[in-house]
Amino acid sequence: MSTAKDLFIIAMDERPGAGVGQGDLSLVLAGAELIDLLAVQAAVLDDDSIVPGGQYELHDELMTEAASALIRQVPYEKVEDWLWRRGRELSATYQAALEEAGQLTRGRRALLPFGNDRLEVAETPVRRRARSRWEAGEPILTALAAAVGIAATRPEDGGEHANELALEDEAVTTVLAIINEAVMELEAVRQRRSIEHAAFANVWRVP
Repeated sequence: MSTAKDLFIIAMDERPGAGVGQGDLSLVLAGAELIDLLAVQAAVLDDDSIVPGGQYELHDELMTEAASALIRQVPYEKVEDWLWRRGRELSATYQAALEEAGQLTRGRRALLPFGNDRLEVAETPVRRRARSRWEAGEPILTALAAAVGIAATRPEDGGEHANELALEDEAVTTVLAIINEAVMELEAVRQRRSIEHAAFANVWRVP
C-alpha cells in the first residue's frame, strides 16, 4: 500500500457524511505520491524542482504510474506543477482502483467523500494498516489529512514531539508546505467563482 491509498481510506473513514472536496483530495493525493517517491529515492528535490532518481520496484500500480509520470528532462517540474498535473481527477482514480481491488464496497454506512454513490471501506488488512498509521499519529499521514481538513486526535504521550522530529526532513517539509499553498489557492479560486456567480445572478434580479 501507499500513503496516498492510506490517506484516501482515512478520508472516507473520518468524514463519511461531510465528505472531502474532490479537488482538495486530488491535490493532496498527488503530494502523498511524491512524498513516497522521495522516500524510496525514486525522486529527489532540488529546491522545489522534482529530479527523477533511480528505478525502483514500487509494488503498487498507481505508484508505478506516478513514477512513470515524472518529467525526466531539464527543466524539471516544480512541485506545484506536479500537484496540479498529476492531481487532475486523481481522487476518482484512487476510488476506482480501491473499489476494483475490493477495498471499497457498496454499502449503507459511509458516503463517498465526493459524489453521490454510497461506498464504505471494507474491513481488510489494508484498512487496518491505514487505521494503525492514523491512530499512531504517523506524522506525514496526519499532515496530509490536515491539508484536506481532517484533524487527528494526537496522543498525549509525546506524540506531538515525535511528529515534529519526523517532519525534520527538509524535502518532505517543502512538499507539505506547497501542498497547503495549492489547497488554499484552490479554495481562493472557488470563492472567486462563487462571488462572480452571485454577482451575475444579482444582475438578473434587478428589475
